Parts: sequence; structure tokens; C-alpha cells
Amino acid sequence: MSTNANDAKYSDLLIKDGALAIDVGAQPQLTNTRASIAQDVKHMLMESGLVTKLLAQRSATMRSDVYTEMELLIETDSRLVPGSIELDIAKPELITITAITYEFGAISTEVLHATATS
Repeated sequence: MSTNANDAKYSDLLIKDGALAIDVGAQPQLTNTRASIAQDVKHMLMESGLVTKLLAQRSATMRSDVYTEMELLIETDSRLVPGSIELDIAKPELITITAITYEFGAISTEVLHATATS
């Protein structure tokens, strides 16, 4: 199997549903390039506490501030083109993040979160 040099540039263990993804041989699965960057963005948001901050926030204005904080945090990833980050919050429990990488084009990932109760 031939491997492109760029495939190994950004490589990581694949995480699915919060757990390490294992193949049929009980070995950890890997992810690379765009998928690895998208996974890093998702984990950056989850680890930052910003997703949790949305749980208790009922104010639309304050939620908007948290979304802005998320965009600014994502912009700190040097692999992404500044200004290309977009958050789609059409569904209250799901944030879809899209961005453009310098080397691999567009990426997309989703972050699930609970919504504030009224």
C-alpha cells in the first residue's frame, strides 16, 4: 500500500463517540490529514469548556458571545485559514463547524451539546 507523504503529516488516533476506535484486529484506528484536523478542532472546543458553557445559557445574546469565543478559539489553529471558520447552529443541540485548511481544503465536524432547559 503506497502512502502519500502528506497523509503522515497530521495523523492521530481515531476517536468515535468519545472512545478509541478499534479495528477488527483489536488495533487502534488512525485518522489523518483533513479528518485529523477536524477531530482536533472538535476536541479543542470540547476541552475548552465553551460547549459546556452553552448548557446553562438561556440568553440568546450570551449564547452568541459563546459562539464568537468558539470561532476565535478555532482561529488559533495555525493549519486553518483565518476568517474561514463558520459555525452552523441551525439545530439547537448540534454545532456544525466548517473551515478551510491551508494544505487540504475544506474540513467539517460536528459537536453535539445539550440545550438549556426553560
